[in-house]
Amino acid sequence: MEPLDLKWIRAQFPALTQKINGKPAIFFDGPGGTQVPGAVLDAMSDYLVRSNANAHGAFATSARTDALITSARAAIADFLGCNSDEVVFGANMTTLTFAVSRAIGRELQPGDEIIVTRLDHSANISPWYALEERGVIIRVVDVKIEECTLDMSDLSQQINPRTRLVAVSYASNAVGTINDVAAIVRLAHAVGALVFVDAVHYTPHAPINVHALGCDFLACSAYKFFGPHVGILYGKREHLTRFTPYKVKPAPEEVPSRWETGTLNHEGLAGVVAAVNYLAKLGCHVSPAVDSELVSALAEADKEGLENFSCPRFLTSPNQPSHELASAYHSRRAALVAAMSAIQQYERELSHKLISGLLEIPGLSFYGITDPSRFAWRTPTVAFRLAGQTPETTAKALGDRSIFAWHGNFYALNLTEKLGVEASGGLVRIGVVHYNTVEEIHQLLQGLNEIAALTN
Repeated sequence: MEPLDLKWIRAQFPALTQKINGKPAIFFDGPGGTQVPGAVLDAMSDYLVRSNANAHGAFATSARTDALITSARAAIADFLGCNSDEVVFGANMTTLTFAVSRAIGRELQPGDEIIVTRLDHSANISPWYALEERGVIIRVVDVKIEECTLDMSDLSQQINPRTRLVAVSYASNAVGTINDVAAIVRLAHAVGALVFVDAVHYTPHAPINVHALGCDFLACSAYKFFGPHVGILYGKREHLTRFTPYKVKPAPEEVPSRWETGTLNHEGLAGVVAAVNYLAKLGCHVSPAVDSELVSALAEADKEGLENFSCPRFLTSPNQPSHELASAYHSRRAALVAAMSAIQQYERELSHKLISGLLEIPGLSFYGITDPSRFAWRTPTVAFRLAGQTPETTAKALGDRSIFAWHGNFYALNLTEKLGVEASGGLVRIGVVHYNTVEEIHQLLQGLNEIAALTN
């Protein structure tokens, strides 16, 4: 596998050329939303100019919208490793999670139990607590504060025959911890419980294969993996069919449309397709084994409708178009896995430089995994505090240096309360993604040393 071409990557993101206070902007705010490639902007604009119409009409722009929805489901199916009829779109992950919790809640009885964790974003906690009004019991799995990791022993003890669902994050959006979701799925399924995975923070950092993982539901948001604000839900077909969503009467009954309330964000879906195809193109750059010709042909077809898919070498082929598309989807999936694997490797290298540098700063308290041998269990998202400063003060001082970082609880309220930092402003969060560079990390560390020295 070839290394990432940072020059090519950064050239795809127009926002990275910004200057703030005369200095190039450094975006370490990715966990709150990543920047987007120019191709995403172009796709959204092109949709609004050429195809802006509601679905299922008997005219050209509506037909293009129908084709776009089909393309978007196929793109996310390739991204997550599932079937296109297992992909649901919505306003955001939180809204989709509430929709699933309400639907599942219809079948729960008083005394049934749901397990959540103290490591999660509230979007994967509050929708399940809402079922307490039906008599459902909510159990909370604790964390080991030394490394901010999930207490798997506590989880094992809490799962029992009354457990109906386990809600867990793939990775913590606050401190970067990656959970052993495959092991959690096995524990839950052993007692007949469902597993709902919040993968919002995990998706920009590593490949995902939901079928291999075995989870029942997985939710994420495109704006965390270089796309626009669109919520995404994977659900096993059997569950999307069996559970009954709340919907208006005229809305479709078939899966997955029955889970999509109101008109979809069509221009957002155009951006989602472009974001996935950007990552697939990156995969072609890093892996010579990927069929780049097929991946490029599929990306072009996504712009005009999949019925227009064509690849030069298939023009004299006896294969049916469905076979051609299947080959293209397989190639795009391979390209996406290659891209995300290369991203994971590069970001792990950045994690080493970032965390080792942070640990050398006087007065810095670090929250999360610091042992390099365990970096496979963390994303390059880190949380810390500087002695004598509130997180807001630190973030503001970084912002004055054109370095963008978040502060607060990031909606991981249970975790910041457990760590004892909520009342004093929470944490400072630095989030690295694949368009960040070693030089940017050096500038961050230099800035933090200067800021720490002001207090010390």
